[in-house]
Formats: sequence, structure tokens, C-alpha cells
Amino acid sequence: MSISSGVLLNIRTIIRQLIPAQPCLLCGAMSRDSLWCEACNLSLPYLNTPHCPVCALPTPAGAVCGHCLSHPPLFNRTTAVFGYSFPLDKLIQNMKYGGQLALPGAFAKKLVQRIDSNDLPDFVIAMPLHPAKLRERGFNQSQLIAAAIARELKIALPSNACQRLRDTPPQSALPWNEREKNVRNAFSCDMDLTGKRIALVDDVMTTGASLNALAKAVTKRGAIQVSAWTIARTLKQRT
Repeated sequence: MSISSGVLLNIRTIIRQLIPAQPCLLCGAMSRDSLWCEACNLSLPYLNTPHCPVCALPTPAGAVCGHCLSHPPLFNRTTAVFGYSFPLDKLIQNMKYGGQLALPGAFAKKLVQRIDSNDLPDFVIAMPLHPAKLRERGFNQSQLIAAAIARELKIALPSNACQRLRDTPPQSALPWNEREKNVRNAFSCDMDLTGKRIALVDDVMTTGASLNALAKAVTKRGAIQVSAWTIARTLKQRT
């Protein structure tokens, strides 16, 4: 190790020791690592196995899956950090329903690490909530994640570019084969996106129906390339 590397390591160690310890959101142990401790971090279901570059479902050697070949979605690729399973699902629920509003920033940092900084979009657009749902929850977790990503990567985040037109039932409450119908024509986009590349941000992708419906809205307004950026991907195979 060089002298300069040793100095940097010592500085990082000192800074880490100065950070107040806080209870890990998963196990309660005191931690200076992040919102969750290093042991729990190692237990999180990081999406590191080969997967379809379009929808992020597992595939041999990372090939495009059969469903995306036969029924390609309107987004071109998906970047996801985790598979949606325990204990990551607990963190997601804490963010959406437990008022843990530090989590969007922590998740955004993880997602930024997986985004190709040499191929960034022109705009980031968050999955919109219907106004009634926004009033009920008080915040849009996808908007908070998107805002943190936009700041980190210095990408424009237009406000109110897209809207959710219908207060649809939660996708999680519906069978998989009904989710596409549930969000069909549920979004609109008022912004001229002619010739622009767009990244759509959501917390969890399950079937991809919501993101596909939102991708339809932005392509109608002229977007030429649409990516999906999501914290977690449900890895259950389609039936």
C-alpha cells in the first residue's frame, strides 16, 4: 500500500468513527455503515446473477428473455439493484408505509452505482402517484428516489411531466394477468420529449406493466429511448 493510500484509509477510518451510530433498520444493531448494518447489507438480495437486459428477469448468460423477444416492452432496458425478497422487502415497506424518508436517498445511491455514467438520459421521470394517493401517503417515494438520482448524476428532473389519470387499485392486490389492464391508459405526459432519452424511476418492478404504460405515455410525446431504473425486481417467473 502506498503512503497516499494509507493516509486516505486513515482519513476514512477517522470520518467513519465520527459518524454517530444508529440502529440498523433491519436488525436493530448499532451501525455506522448506513441505515442498515454491514451484516444485513450482506444478506440483501443484490441482483448479481445473469438477467435479461430488457426486463431484468433471470436468464442464462444474461440473454434477452423469450417474453421480451416475443412481446418487447416499450422500455429498452432495466437497471435494478435487488431482487424483491426478504429482507429487502422489509426496507421497501418501511419506506412506503413506515415514514422512513431517509431510505429513498440510500436506495438512490445503490442505484447510481449501477447506472452507466457514460450513457445517461436527458431526463429522469418518476412513476407518478394519483393525487388522491399522494394526499393519503404524503409523498411519492419514486419521486424522492428520482430526485436523489438526478442530483447525483446531474440529470434534469422535470416536475409534473407525467400524471396518473386514474386512481387504480394497487398492482400488488391484483393477479399478474390483470395488471396490464389495470394500468392501461392510466398515464399522460404533457411535456414535449421529441428526440429525448428518458429514464423512468420506480421502487419495485413486478410485471413491468406500470412502467410499460408510463413508457407508452412518454413515447407518445416523442421520447426515442426509454430505460427503467428500479430499486428492486420481483424475480418470480411469469405464468
